[in-house]
Amino acid sequence: MKRLCFLALLFVLLAFPSGVRADVAPPYYPPGSNPQPGVETTQVRMMAETVTIEVQKDITPDSLGWAQVTADFTMRNLGTAEERMAARFPLGADNGWTGYSELGDLLIKVNGKQVQYQRANYPDVRYQMDEVPWAEFDIAFPVGKDVSIRVTYDLQGSGYYPFTAFYYILETGAGWKDTIGSADIILRLPYEANPQNVIIGTTIGWAETNPGGVFQGNEVRWHFDDFEPDWDQNMEFALVAPSAWQAVLTMRDNVAKHPNDGEVWGMLGKAYKEIYFLKGIIREDAGGLELYQRSVEAYEKCLSLKPDDAQWHAGFADLLARRSAWDWSTSTENVRALEEIHMALELAPNDRVVREVAEEMTYWRDGWMVKSGDDFDFPWLTQTPTPRPTWTPTVPPVDEPTPTTPAAPPPAATEVAQAVPTQTEAPEATPTSAPERTSPLCGSVAFIPLVAVIWFARKRK
Repeated sequence: MKRLCFLALLFVLLAFPSGVRADVAPPYYPPGSNPQPGVETTQVRMMAETVTIEVQKDITPDSLGWAQVTADFTMRNLGTAEERMAARFPLGADNGWTGYSELGDLLIKVNGKQVQYQRANYPDVRYQMDEVPWAEFDIAFPVGKDVSIRVTYDLQGSGYYPFTAFYYILETGAGWKDTIGSADIILRLPYEANPQNVIIGTTIGWAETNPGGVFQGNEVRWHFDDFEPDWDQNMEFALVAPSAWQAVLTMRDNVAKHPNDGEVWGMLGKAYKEIYFLKGIIREDAGGLELYQRSVEAYEKCLSLKPDDAQWHAGFADLLARRSAWDWSTSTENVRALEEIHMALELAPNDRVVREVAEEMTYWRDGWMVKSGDDFDFPWLTQTPTPRPTWTPTVPPVDEPTPTTPAAPPPAATEVAQAVPTQTEAPEATPTSAPERTSPLCGSVAFIPLVAVIWFARKRK
C-alpha cells in the first residue's frame, strides 16, 4: 500500500510539474562565453583560445561557490583588408525563473590594453529568445597579424547545495571564420581535483561534466583541435560545492589527528554520505562509488569505537538502505541496513532521530520492515530463510552412491531473508552523537524524474 501511495504521488508530480519547479530547476546564472563577431561576415579566424575557470575556496555554509574566469584568444585576419567591428560578449542570461542575472567584474583587454565596452541588448545566448545585456567593444584586425583578446570576469555557481555547476559557451565562437584552431579548457580547483569532487559520467540534474577531461593535480583539462563548436560542445562542470568538499577535507584532517575518536569518524562518514546522494538517488559514477565505500568504512570505524551509539547505527542504516533502494542488486545492503536500524531501536527505541530513519526505511521496500503501532517488525530478519547458494558444488548425481555426504553450502552472502538470533533487550542509551538527520528524505525522491526531464528539455531548448 505504501509503495502504491508513493507511485501515485510520483504520477501526480509528473503530471503537474509546474507546482514543484522550485525544487527541480535551480536558477541559472550567466555562463562564460567566447566573444562573438558582429552581424557582418568576417575573415577573422579564432586561431587559439585558452579558458581557465578557477573555482575559489569559498567556505561560506551552503554556498554554491564562484569562479574567476580568464579567457585568452588569439585572432588573425585571413582576408586582404583590415577589419574593424564591434565584437560582443554576453553579460547576462535568463535564469529560468523569469529573471536575469549578470556576470561580475567584466574586464576586456586587446593586445594587453584595457578597452571600454558598451551595453547592448541581444537574444539570450542559451534560449535565443528574450533579449539580455551584452558587452560590445570596438576592435581592429590588421591583415595577417595576430590580435590578442583577454576577457576576465566572475562566474557564480548554479544549482542546489551540496552540488554546484559552472558553464562555458563555446558555440558563440562559431561566428568567426572557419574552425577554431585549438582550444584548451582548464577547470582549476583550490584542492586536488579527482572524480569524487568533479562528477563525470553522471548528471546532477542541471549539469553534466563534459567527457574527455584529464586530471592533473588541482586541474581538469580538455583540449580540442580544429573544431566548429555547436551547442552540444558547450562546457559544463558539475562539482561538489567547494564548501561541502572543504568539510570533507576538514573531517579527514580530524580523523588523522584523532584516530580513536568514534565521533569524528561518524562525522566523516556522514560528510561522504551527503555528497554521495543526489536528491535521493545515488551517484553511479566511479567517484560516487568511491565515496560510498569510504562512507561505509568510516561508519564501520565509528561503530567499532562507539558500538552503543544508537544514532550512528541509524545513520549507517540510512546510508545502506538508501543505496539498496536504488540499486536492487545490492541485497547484502538490505539485510545489513535492517540489522543496523534494528540495533539502533534496541539501544534507543524512543530516540527521535532513530525513529525518523526507521519510519523512512519502511517505505524503501515492501515488507522488509513494518511499523506496527509504536513498534517496528522486521519480517526479513525473522522469517525462515530459503538458502539460495551462489555456487554449485561438484558432486555425483543423487541416485549414485557416494563415499561421503557433502556438507550443505552456506547461505549466500546476497540472501535477502536471513535469520538472526533473538536479541535480548538492551537498556535504552542516551545518544551522544550529533543528530544524523533532521528531516525525512523520502519526500525528495519523488522529484528525481522531474530533474532529468527538465534538464533534458532545457538542454535541447
